[in-house]
Amino acid sequence: MSASAIAFVFPGQGSQKVGMLSAAYDEFAPVRDTFAEASEALGYDLWQLAQDGPQESLNLTEKTQPLLLTSSVALWRAWLDGGGVEPAVMAGHSLGEFSALVCAGVMQFADAVRLVRSRGEFMQSAVPVGEGAMAAIIGLDDAQINAICEQVASATGEVVAAVNYNSPGQVVIAGHSGAVEQASEALKEAGAKRAMPLPVSAPFHTSLMKPAGEQLAGELAVLQLNEPRIPVVHNVHAEAERAPLKIAALLVEQIYSPVQWTNCVAAMANAGAGKFVECGPGSVLSGLNRRIDKSLQSYSIEGPEALRAALSELG
Repeated sequence: MSASAIAFVFPGQGSQKVGMLSAAYDEFAPVRDTFAEASEALGYDLWQLAQDGPQESLNLTEKTQPLLLTSSVALWRAWLDGGGVEPAVMAGHSLGEFSALVCAGVMQFADAVRLVRSRGEFMQSAVPVGEGAMAAIIGLDDAQINAICEQVASATGEVVAAVNYNSPGQVVIAGHSGAVEQASEALKEAGAKRAMPLPVSAPFHTSLMKPAGEQLAGELAVLQLNEPRIPVVHNVHAEAERAPLKIAALLVEQIYSPVQWTNCVAAMANAGAGKFVECGPGSVLSGLNRRIDKSLQSYSIEGPEALRAALSELG
């Protein structure tokens, strides 16, 4: 992989908003076709949900996950339809890993849409609403965050742990609501600049999600999975895998394990990727890239102009 190699990265939950992808939908047939395919697989009009909302419906985990997967796959197909080259490597943040695997040919799109709807339902049902929480911790190093979370977990007998290592100085913690609140206060006392509660309905990527992992394993067991056409770096260990059974096991483990995003980006950069295309709504991952490695060039392709510009420069 050369130092100018292209990596594609796919966002996870939090990038959804009412009216998303409207300009791309109007301009690119692959976007329209992809949403139509998803709507048929789901049994409801996903595009209407994306455009009309309300936002509260978009934020329901079982709706958010298929919506974001579909948005990313739609833009990927528009990229290829416009003559874009295939990247040397891919990764996705949390849910975005499923988008990456669809685009790498590991699973069929319609299967994946239904799978992530179920994944959202499993994740929500694993912990009753109100019992779990997540918070973003800004400005403290990973070791301090891990140590304080362990102290609070030991003192309270509840779950609280770092779950998203998003970039240096930006880590998300999750677990039981009371433990997350107590850890947030302790982290601010230890020097964190901010501890911001996140508007989510479950403590994702904690051990509390293990029941959801067991249910997801059952769904994955009946799906046809293929070897990836393009390497996908996985959240759990920041490495690429080829064996379908190993990939399925990692998707189960991912649901209750931390997202090692900083390490994923570093692994792709160390392998020679220097240009990162964010394939999905928003530009959250592009912002994280800058915090992880300022030398990386980032592109987001949500809108037609941005997509055409990226195609012109990279395609």
